[in-house]
Amino acid sequence: MATRLGLSLPQGRQYDIGRDVPALARAAEDIGYASLWVFERVLYPDPATQGLYGIPGRAWPDHYRSVADPLITLALAASATERARLGTSVLIAPLHVPFQLARSLATLDAASGGRVVAGLGTGWSVDEYAAASVAPFARRGKVLDELIDVCRAVWGPDPVAYEGELTTIVPSAVGPKPARPIPILLPANSPRALRRLVDRADGWMPVGMGAEALAAQWAAVREAAAERGRERPVQSVVRANARYTPQACVGEGRAPFQGDAAQIAEDLAAHAAVGVEEIILELAAGARDAQELKDVAAAVYEAARAAGV
Repeated sequence: MATRLGLSLPQGRQYDIGRDVPALARAAEDIGYASLWVFERVLYPDPATQGLYGIPGRAWPDHYRSVADPLITLALAASATERARLGTSVLIAPLHVPFQLARSLATLDAASGGRVVAGLGTGWSVDEYAAASVAPFARRGKVLDELIDVCRAVWGPDPVAYEGELTTIVPSAVGPKPARPIPILLPANSPRALRRLVDRADGWMPVGMGAEALAAQWAAVREAAAERGRERPVQSVVRANARYTPQACVGEGRAPFQGDAAQIAEDLAAHAAVGVEEIILELAAGARDAQELKDVAAAVYEAARAAGV
């Protein structure tokens, strides 16, 4: 079976969100992309008080200055499409009230006919936590655990009841329900995160940083699943943060997913050979406008299928 390809939606300030998101979503579905994805950034500290990913001195990319709300973006895409799955890669779970996020995802899934995929993470920006989180940064893992519990409860049969540190739900009818169980995908960036993924999630959502590294990580996930007695398979969706260039990159040191359509397709084929089910292409950040994004997405998709992806 061919690896599915997904495409990130336009969320940056170079786009007209209300016009470009539905138009690009329709175009991506027509091109053949199987899924549409959003990410979350809620602010851009200026000047930055913390480096990118918490690494001192590492600058935040300029496209983080304005990022449209992920669930509103997905709702716009849902209204303009019929088949493509609608995913988050990722929602920073502790920035959301668990019960409200569970209901929003359920409503979007019901409205879209069962197309939502919930990629969740804990985030890394202490400034975002200071502005928007429901608990301190140090408790981010516990918040994610509770949010997963709340989602499972809210999406399950009535009466819904739950008692946790952040959330109390008295026995209640809570609707609408999702059209089907919403898959939850998680990263596995630490031993604790790997255990959470294997024990509690439907699938794995890493960032593609090279096929060799991905193969080692995927083997570690499957090994952990076997050790912990997991019987159901682990789904796999890889995010590829691409940097498209009209001309091929020459010389040594080309980063994965950097270059022209043929080079990105070559990297897609190498990552697909690892055995993952789906790869998300993030092309929106580098495009100047929606037309360029559409053209690049079409060119890369055609090149990827020609390369056997």
